[in-house]
Amino acid sequence: MTVTLRIQSDWNQALRRDEGEAWLSCRSPGKPTLYGSLTRRGLGTDGVPDIAASEGFVVGEVTKKSILISCPHENVSTKFLAPYTTFSRIHQKSVTCLDISSGGGLGVSTSTDGTMKIWQAGNGEIRRLLEGHVYDVNCCRFFPSGLVVLSGGMDAQLKIWSAEDASCVVTFKGHKGGILDTAIVERGRNILSCSRDGTARLWDCGKSTCLGTIADCGAPVNGIAVGTADPSLNLGTPDKAPSEREIGTEGKLLLLAREDKKLQGVGLQSRQPVFLFIGSDAFNCCTFLSSTYILAGTQDGNIYQLDVRNTNAPIQVIHRSGAPVLSLLPYRDGFGASQGN
Repeated sequence: MTVTLRIQSDWNQALRRDEGEAWLSCRSPGKPTLYGSLTRRGLGTDGVPDIAASEGFVVGEVTKKSILISCPHENVSTKFLAPYTTFSRIHQKSVTCLDISSGGGLGVSTSTDGTMKIWQAGNGEIRRLLEGHVYDVNCCRFFPSGLVVLSGGMDAQLKIWSAEDASCVVTFKGHKGGILDTAIVERGRNILSCSRDGTARLWDCGKSTCLGTIADCGAPVNGIAVGTADPSLNLGTPDKAPSEREIGTEGKLLLLAREDKKLQGVGLQSRQPVFLFIGSDAFNCCTFLSSTYILAGTQDGNIYQLDVRNTNAPIQVIHRSGAPVLSLLPYRDGFGASQGN
């Protein structure tokens, strides 16, 4: 476990007020947690608040949207970012999935209020309401074109939608349980899905058919990711010649984040197992950092970094809290993670 700095979730709003305060904490494994606070002393001529920290903490650079806090005793510092903007009128309840189009102009999201909506990323203006799933929609994402959306729901159906007129152009059926995650192969002629039924399936968008079951795990598959594998990795050989409708599956590795505490790698074209890693709890999500390095997050708050060429032991395990790791996103030379706290 690493040393963790935490801050009040609405710190940016709290410190806007005169003499506003926000709490801080520094947690180090095996030691008592150090608690403290930030206090606004005034406002600079540039509109940036003057912030002071209580004993044990030091305030570094402060801007209108960020603050750098350090705890010298533990030799740790963290830059906290405030939301750039907030859209509070798109959904009425919790947002369960979110994606932004490749051009950055549109967003699509699902919510526990039962809706799936497309909106302007610049101002949050709702553009389209996508209706057609019978129960809750669990996942949504744009195709690389940014003009089409893929969704999966608790009704065990996958749907493809036009972002221009909100029409459902294709529905895929075949799973026996709710769809939990999806992935798009290259430009999107083939797509992937995983389900509570324990399977991961490959689909042909042009023919609206299932090209095969890539894996049958015997436990719900909570998340998937597809990426180009390191050339040195043996992805196996298909038992039979792939369908001519399979586009872009060669040389691809499929990651499966499983409910039974297992992270599995499977050759997408071969359907052959490549590795199986056992974690501390159910795996919720996974992603590629590169053709060699991958990440996976668990229900008990661990983020595992692995080298696909040797998964016997993780490169590192990051643990900031015991809250479930819900999503992982590569960003520049690092990554972003969301947790259930």
